[in-house]
Amino acid sequence: MSDADQLQQHIDLWREMVAENVALLRELDETDWAKPTDLPGWTVRYIAAHLAHLESELAGNPQQQVDVPEAPHIKSPMSVFTESGPIARADWTTDEIIDELETSAAKRDDLLRAMMPLDPTAPGDGLARLAGWDWATLLSNRVFDQWMHQQDIRRAVDKPGGLAGPGGAHALAVFARGIPFVIGKRVAPPPGTTVVLNITGEQPATLGATVGEDGRATRLDAVPDAPTATINMDFETFIVLSGGRRTPDQVTSTVNGDTALASAVLANLAVTL
Repeated sequence: MSDADQLQQHIDLWREMVAENVALLRELDETDWAKPTDLPGWTVRYIAAHLAHLESELAGNPQQQVDVPEAPHIKSPMSVFTESGPIARADWTTDEIIDELETSAAKRDDLLRAMMPLDPTAPGDGLARLAGWDWATLLSNRVFDQWMHQQDIRRAVDKPGGLAGPGGAHALAVFARGIPFVIGKRVAPPPGTTVVLNITGEQPATLGATVGEDGRATRLDAVPDAPTATINMDFETFIVLSGGRRTPDQVTSTVNGDTALASAVLANLAVTL
């Protein structure tokens, strides 16, 4: 697949995720919109407003400036920016939030079609430049953000779905890239250590890393006969742990081998929130 085709694939999948989220949000009632999610301080309404805000920002629409109060989950300039979107839309109706998400994404889609980025390593536009993201990162992250927040909403309102599709496969690939970092840098076990994660369910996969003599962890090409630790969990568990949505004591997993090592991996698996 060419670089341009890869970027187009991201755009197509992002467009699909937005359409799914618009449809899901239109199914919800006011009670659903008020339900808390796994994200600290955020309800379903907050997530919907956040999604609408980001797509509106990327579409080039003017944004209302608001004061963001201090809160335990607001820890950085980026989190202040993230929080500003839902706050600015606090008095909007749910239909207005959904409509903004839908129309902003359509406008953004038109803009992308007109410019059609071809170089994945070139700096992305808009807020991506501030974050230092290239086009590949920006477009991949928009798919990831839309899909992850769809799952946040589905768990909150008890409407499971979407795990088995291409959005789930995309999220799995994103999180899989972080496994060597988690094991080699965060856990930092001795050279020769090998950790395997067996993922079952909607997106089955075998992930893992081995630590070399230089202390660096690299992805496994093949599962060894006797890994130092093997961790077994279903796909949704992997997502909520890797996404920092829940902690190991809130989910179910099983371990073979070095339990202390496995516990350390599970405790450090979150690479995004």
